[in-house]
Amino acid sequence: MVQKAKILLVDDRPENLLALEAILSALDQTLVRASSGEEALKALLTDDFAVILLDVQMPGMDGFETAAHIKRRERTRDIPIIFLTAINHGPHHTFRGYAAGAVDYISKPFDPWVLRAKVSVFVELYMKNCQLREQAALLRLQLEGGGGRAADGGVKEAAGLLAELSARLAAVEEQAEALSKQLDDESADAAAVATAAHLERKLTGLRRALDALEPGTGSGPPPVTSQN
Repeated sequence: MVQKAKILLVDDRPENLLALEAILSALDQTLVRASSGEEALKALLTDDFAVILLDVQMPGMDGFETAAHIKRRERTRDIPIIFLTAINHGPHHTFRGYAAGAVDYISKPFDPWVLRAKVSVFVELYMKNCQLREQAALLRLQLEGGGGRAADGGVKEAAGLLAELSARLAAVEEQAEALSKQLDDESADAAAVATAAHLERKLTGLRRALDALEPGTGSGPPPVTSQN
């Protein structure tokens, strides 16, 4: 059974959290509530999340400050953040969101279909990223284990797994490239640049780890950067 991804919903208003849950329930993933920036940071200490939906206007620690704390932590700095705000203060306000580390910035009221589609992209990438890391770890164990004929059989099996793993990564790279082109077509703004840069970092790290498993490239792959 494939484990569900966790999505962190951060908003100080219960009715907004309820609305987000209604919109995202169709994705069939685990939705985690946080009613403040402090509560969100606490949840991030123990759980791994595919994406964070973060309200900007919150009492106490607002969305910008919360995002700054998230990006300063090595464990959480690569988690995609989608800012949600009910107030549009213009380009400067939006740019501040991207500068804080957001991959997208959506003004309320938002289109439920658009929000669900954006979140689903990051959930899918997170799930495939997890699968690739697990398969890479399994392949590494196969390459390092056994001796004699058993080792020869293990190497052959590992080579087949490596080819399958590379093909799956190539498919994700193709999807990321298509997403980047789509975002460029819609608006050549900071959102497209931030999203493309985030995906590029993740996929580059995975490709580097796979390349290190190829024969003649050393004893093993470098560690794959965690999504979280």
